[in-house]
Amino acid sequence: MRHLVFFAFALAAAVAASAAPFVPRSGSEVLETLPRRAAAPDAELRRQRAQLSEAPRDASAAAALAQRYIEMGRAATDPRYFGYAQAVLAPWWRTPSPPIPVLLLRATLLQSSHRFEEAMRDLDAVTRADPANAQAWLTLATVQVVRGDYDAAVRSCGRLSSLASDLASMTCLANARAASGQLAASERLLALAVERSNASVADAGLRTWALTLSGELAARRGDTPLAEARFRQALALAPADSYLLGAYADLLLDQGRNADVQALLGSHLRIDGLLLRHALALQAAAASSPPAAAAVAELQARFDAAARRGDAIHQREQARFELYLRHNAQAALRLALANWQVQKEPADLRILLEAALAARVPTAARSALAWRRQRGLEDRIIAALAGKLEGGPA
Repeated sequence: MRHLVFFAFALAAAVAASAAPFVPRSGSEVLETLPRRAAAPDAELRRQRAQLSEAPRDASAAAALAQRYIEMGRAATDPRYFGYAQAVLAPWWRTPSPPIPVLLLRATLLQSSHRFEEAMRDLDAVTRADPANAQAWLTLATVQVVRGDYDAAVRSCGRLSSLASDLASMTCLANARAASGQLAASERLLALAVERSNASVADAGLRTWALTLSGELAARRGDTPLAEARFRQALALAPADSYLLGAYADLLLDQGRNADVQALLGSHLRIDGLLLRHALALQAAAASSPPAAAAVAELQARFDAAARRGDAIHQREQARFELYLRHNAQAALRLALANWQVQKEPADLRILLEAALAARVPTAARSALAWRRQRGLEDRIIAALAGKLEGGPA
């Protein structure tokens, strides 16, 4: 769209320089018809839209188009496409028992907006009705890991062993076990899965996930060189993957490599989480610089807009923003605690402990620390934070 807007302004400027202005007779008058792009993906999308337009209650056509929008949203890290997908599924959105493909896509969209309880209800329904649905088991395991229900996630991953590739099932299992006292074993399992997978045949998305997770586990152990090597391998496959870019940027931030963070993320600042990390790097390099101030102002505007929409899915990022860019430890702690009620990944625990320390309210982290001990979560930085809050070695 920006390219078309730029073209329109350039065309208008050229015409204005050589002729009197043309005034349309009405707002509906067509001034110019631009040629359609001939790319195959665009043609396929138009075909799917036309098919659904002819039969708007065709669940198969709706599911195919919604799936396409979800794929486009993930590729561009643009949540608007998820909205398009939900609009396509509108006839079935509030239906208790829609067709299985629609039910799975609805769960995927609910999960993307952190409506985990609703997503899990849909996923449970899919797996009961279609026990051989590998995508449903994988999505269910992912939600269970985010919520900290690792035993259930292991069981869900186990169902994949006969339904999906070794790379998918082993990566799923490593992801579930890594946060419950089995970090080293999970890392070995991942290394084996990547080694066994044929890079020329394996799904690039799965391989990217496996390599990214491997990098995260190495970082949690404190093996920065290995973590960076894994992240770079993944970036060769998916240079615009926003989750991967965020994980790699976090590793660089922990090493104080702020210039590398800026270089890594400079062309990805449309994404809130990556703009946050870019701003953290700018501030660490020169807190009072105009670029740092501009990045902070832009982030504040985005968080304010999200609040007006009732969007609370970025509480972890907003807690980091409040703690390290606005230096408001109390606000950061409130956000981190609210976020902890919804999701329990290592990054969620880390920002909660950091905020509790900065706010000098160690009791606020008491239940999270107990949760960490019970699960056996292994993470070098989290262990150091826990030691400070508990007044002794972790």
